[in-house]
Amino acid sequence: MTSRTWLESFRCPRGENRNIIKADDKRNAIVRAAFDVLQQQGLQALSFSVVAERSGLSRQLVRYYYPDLDALMVGVCDYLADLYRTSLINGVSGLDRANRLDFFLDFYFDLLDSPRKPRDDKAYDACFAYAAGSEGVRDNLRTQYGLLGQVLSHEIELRYPGMTTAEALALSYLFVCLMYGHWKMVATLGHDQNHKHITRDAMSRLLASYEAQPADGRWSMRPWSVGP
Repeated sequence: MTSRTWLESFRCPRGENRNIIKADDKRNAIVRAAFDVLQQQGLQALSFSVVAERSGLSRQLVRYYYPDLDALMVGVCDYLADLYRTSLINGVSGLDRANRLDFFLDFYFDLLDSPRKPRDDKAYDACFAYAAGSEGVRDNLRTQYGLLGQVLSHEIELRYPGMTTAEALALSYLFVCLMYGHWKMVATLGHDQNHKHITRDAMSRLLASYEAQPADGRWSMRPWSVGP
């Protein structure tokens, strides 16, 4: 049950609002079932019939809430974003400025005991594969990673006051490329996830190199720009 649904169960106990609660529960069950299929069996196994069976709902009801696969995959993307948002908010609270950047980097490379990075690599890989043919999923993922880039660039500027915004944005973009590339190699090709230590160390080296030798002004475009 989501926090929104939990709060509504106290604030709106009667009538139409109760139907809203039930609808949210059904949507959550459908999206969670789709996530499980993607994580355990991959994109090729996803269908409304399989999701209906896993969620315990009828195929017609699944399609009522998610009329096509694009809508369902956008729902999965939002579900994944919520998982990360909850973990990050819980983890970053109470940390001082000096430790927040390391927390973010270690979290995404799954180097923390708590909070742990969600176990979602195959599902995320499926979302990216699907995005190649879906503008809605592509826009959703681009927005999610763009927000991550903004958060990380802000943390980089706080940790390294001498860096420019353009340099911080470039480093946040490089981090996302390293992070996603690493987990894609693990999820899709079966490489050992302990390569995360190599990629995390590479990110530390990139930060140190940008601090030692400013790179601002070397590019003709702004990091995170969208192509034509």
